Amino acid sequence: MAFYKRKEVWKLKDHNVTSENSFNTRRDFLKKLGIGSILFPSVSLMSHPAFSSLYPPSINKSYIAKRSLTAENLATTYTNFYEFGSNKNIWRRASQLKTDPWTLTIDGLVNNPLVIDINDLLKKIGGIEERVYRFRCVEAWSMTVPWAGFPLNKILSLVDPKTSAKFLKFETFFNPEVAPGQKQKWYPWPYQEGVSIEEAKNDLSFLATGIYGKHLPNQNGAPLRLVLPWKYGFKSIKSIVKISFLSERPIGMWEKLAPKEYGFWANVNPKISHPRWSQETEQQLGVEGRIPTIIYNGYEEQVSYLYKGLEKKLKDNLFR
Repeated sequence: MAFYKRKEVWKLKDHNVTSENSFNTRRDFLKKLGIGSILFPSVSLMSHPAFSSLYPPSINKSYIAKRSLTAENLATTYTNFYEFGSNKNIWRRASQLKTDPWTLTIDGLVNNPLVIDINDLLKKIGGIEERVYRFRCVEAWSMTVPWAGFPLNKILSLVDPKTSAKFLKFETFFNPEVAPGQKQKWYPWPYQEGVSIEEAKNDLSFLATGIYGKHLPNQNGAPLRLVLPWKYGFKSIKSIVKISFLSERPIGMWEKLAPKEYGFWANVNPKISHPRWSQETEQQLGVEGRIPTIIYNGYEEQVSYLYKGLEKKLKDNLFR
């Protein structure tokens, strides 16, 4: 199979990439001085006043990526958010999205459905923590990011899913006046994605409210986004307004548009190529040269059990 040559992503020199240890050391020092919120200036113009007391969050040292952190200015400007445009430089447009107040609806096959403001949700959850995860885009670029938020399984504890609930469907906002990309009728807006309930229970599944020691910028999915580090990035839906518990598997936006290229499971696998390019290697943002991609993005030990018995049935579809 012939693969076309992809454009190189925006780069920094290796010495400008922050090590995880250096990031945490500087942040802890500034936190003691009471100025942790200015450690990394955000490109987002939006703020969540109610979030301010939560940042910087405590670090969960059980989740480390064993890679240098991606520079914040890269991770917060080289992003996909088709609601605001098809290029990577959408952060200025995204700044127009109002994220406070923000209401989350949780419905479907649950015993305790919720309609709740994001600030009240965080109070119910009992706070947030920071985890460093690898992030692998289906476009064959990657980054390493310190996310702040809480495990998705805490949502399950709040709403008590019924035994008939087998899948979760996530939905983002719909506001074409603010998000001009949503005026493009050929996309089946609003953006939707899904996971199995077993995946949702996995400890790695994470709902992020922050990044780099403070609240999420809009372009990274404020005020609430999903992070699934063993899957391709399009599964990690941004700016969530609704979570529904279902008995049948949902179909995500990209699967509706191109089911042979973007499937439901979308687990990272270097041996299964995208129909239009190889997934064997990846370009880390800010680092010279490409590196080999790892099965499940390096999280095989934590997630491979989820797919026992599905490999033979789904074959390549488990990885796209």
